[in-house]
Amino acid sequence: MRLTILGAGETGAGTAVLARQKGYDVFVSDAGSIADKYKQMLNDHAVAWEEGGHTAELVLRAETIVKSPGIPPTAPIVVQAAERGIPILSEIEFASRYTDAKMICITGSNGKTTTTRLIHHILTRAGYDASLAGNIGRSMALQVAEGKHDWYVIELSSFQLENMYNFRANIAVVLNITPDHLDRYDFRMDAYAAAKMRIDRNQTETDSLIYWRDDDYVSAFLQREPTPARELVFADEQGGRAVAYVRNGVMTVERPSVFFMNVDELSLRGRHNVRNCMAATIAALSAGVPREAIKSALSDFPPVPHRLEPAGIAHGVTYINDSKATNVDACFYALDAMTTPVVLILGGLDKGNDYAQIIPLVKEKCRALVYLGADNAKLHETFDSLGLPVFDTHTMSDCMQACQHIAQWGDTVLLSPCCASFDLFNGMAERGTLFKEAVACIS
Repeated sequence: MRLTILGAGETGAGTAVLARQKGYDVFVSDAGSIADKYKQMLNDHAVAWEEGGHTAELVLRAETIVKSPGIPPTAPIVVQAAERGIPILSEIEFASRYTDAKMICITGSNGKTTTTRLIHHILTRAGYDASLAGNIGRSMALQVAEGKHDWYVIELSSFQLENMYNFRANIAVVLNITPDHLDRYDFRMDAYAAAKMRIDRNQTETDSLIYWRDDDYVSAFLQREPTPARELVFADEQGGRAVAYVRNGVMTVERPSVFFMNVDELSLRGRHNVRNCMAATIAALSAGVPREAIKSALSDFPPVPHRLEPAGIAHGVTYINDSKATNVDACFYALDAMTTPVVLILGGLDKGNDYAQIIPLVKEKCRALVYLGADNAKLHETFDSLGLPVFDTHTMSDCMQACQHIAQWGDTVLLSPCCASFDLFNGMAERGTLFKEAVACIS
């Protein structure tokens, strides 16, 4: 059987290795350039490849296509493949067909990386053979090719879920669905939410679906399309259908088994992180992890890079790297967690953002705003009328100079941009790393 793989990054190269192992005739096509390490991987496994464009005659010869999640369904080569009726799969869908491991899958507009890493931390601390995959970690396909794991803890973006069909999550977690990537979905929240909710596809009554009670999109979807899975709902407060909530400063879980832990004992801070911890705890209990192992892991879990990550203290000012906050909701949670006056760094590649949600918090908590982007016009239109000091910058160096100029002793400089980073940087990780390096230079 001939398999074409579109995109030769981590997922594409990993899929090629697994496919060759399973006897496929594999061809890899990348519209951009392929990194040397992936070229070497493809060559080592005798995989034919091309870069710098897609040769339709070679690509469309496939019986099945595995597509990188970053390639939109509107890409011309994908449209041609769909018109010919060629099945188009995600890497996770393809890899799952060659493993009998249990799957814990996490999606959401915000918090999924933290929650995914936290669940993995809990499982491994408890001695489980569990591996990270999906939107973080190594290619799941490559891991399946290289050996066997009992569990996979998988972060799933809406892009990855678009091409999932037979995949089944034993434990599915939906943290929230708030506006993000709307440019991919014709600026329709219903289309974005439908992609996210594919996570419960194929679940049975033996599986668990964990979700936040107060998310309107999740609740509306489940009313239209009820799930056979066991629903385990978490919320900020007791009541309704919530099996997990906070009461008198104690994180309380009633099902699938009873669990208590003081919020002050959690290593993660902020209301949004308490929600992440509740979701992770329910998932771990559903996987059979002992309560004491969960408590221990929740108390010593380290900060996730680029997500409310302490970057240092310089001249009495605390710097926090929240570069992973690439949508408005993530910035809202970051601001909500702040307890000192904030110099907020915003900006980047706008994805159809509506900044109205954070305006009250900006008024309440911010001393000044520093815009960091190639085009800051929309930020000026939205925030300049608030009367706060505003700085317009287009490089990390200029941004940091502005922060140093305006921040006062006891303040917090928060990089929580609301936007993607690709206008000025190669990704949110590069943006966050450059921010941390700049802080180190002034410390």
